[in-house]
Amino acid sequence: MAKSLPSPQPELVKEGVKAPVQETLLTPRFYTTDFDAVALMDISAHEKELGAIVDELKADYNRHHFVRDEEFKQTWDSIDGEKREAFIDFLERSCTSEFSGFLLFKELSRKLKNRNPMLADAFNCMARDEARHAGFLNKAMADFNLSLDLGYLTKSRTYTFFPPEWIIYTVYLSEKIGYWRYIIMFRHLEANPENQFYPLFRYFESWCQDENRHGDFFKALLRSQPKLFNNWKARLWVRFFLLTVFVTHTLTVFERENFYKSLGIDAREYNKQVIEKTNETSARAFPAILNTKHPEFFRRLEECSDSNFRLTEISNSNRPGIVKLLQKVPAFLSIFGHMVRLFMMKPIDAEVTRTAVH
Repeated sequence: MAKSLPSPQPELVKEGVKAPVQETLLTPRFYTTDFDAVALMDISAHEKELGAIVDELKADYNRHHFVRDEEFKQTWDSIDGEKREAFIDFLERSCTSEFSGFLLFKELSRKLKNRNPMLADAFNCMARDEARHAGFLNKAMADFNLSLDLGYLTKSRTYTFFPPEWIIYTVYLSEKIGYWRYIIMFRHLEANPENQFYPLFRYFESWCQDENRHGDFFKALLRSQPKLFNNWKARLWVRFFLLTVFVTHTLTVFERENFYKSLGIDAREYNKQVIEKTNETSARAFPAILNTKHPEFFRRLEECSDSNFRLTEISNSNRPGIVKLLQKVPAFLSIFGHMVRLFMMKPIDAEVTRTAVH
């Protein structure tokens, strides 16, 4: 396994305001969708379940949770060097991801307000949660004399169009993998408090419950749309999205191995736990899941990570552009080849095993 990439020195657009990271396939993306199609969704098959989740979202159990206590009121100069840079990188990417969710949910709520009030209420509540998370993370960055200009991000980032079906699949996965990322990290630090070097981590237990509720909403929305789970196309799409999310997670975790090391977390084991738990949970919503127990599964994911490191090394070299491009071809082909082989592994029929998932 290749070594973790060093975290880059923060670039500033002005004093105290960090320049956004360059957009790549691994950076959090901003999305838009067909709002009319969402408004016209027939949710009657799961209206009762959706209504119960909306009531839970409206209850806003975490409305008093994200309040900075006295522990934050100190200088954090003791967190320095690579550890500081890795943590700032984590904060920025997490903040950008949460803010991306806020923008999508807020626009969905606005566009659906007079056409599908139940969905509009749900998206409004989820936008509230995502904004709260993003704001809390941005305040944490300010403890290190940096922050993100979220207004600038709104205007400057590229927005990727996904049809509603893809939005449902990907947001469900994003929320559930977010839950497992946060709760596994929280439980580790709860058991090893000497590694909890900043108070933000204490908030992750309630934080991840927001992620879980959002995921439950998208699960019910997905199951209200038969075309998203009862045909061969749906089975192919869910395998594709599971695979792309798991490959992206693997590449990102190993790129930032130094951050996890600073928390006393083994990146390889953490990646495996998050992926296995997310895959198991997805059986509650998806018609098929991936066979993460296959002896080749994690080996091929890590081979993709190794190829990703080679791509970065080539990009950072001083060679001419055309030479870099030619040198990258084998690494791209390697990642593609491993992804094809992972996709072709026999999946697990979740419709059969659903009642066994807890």
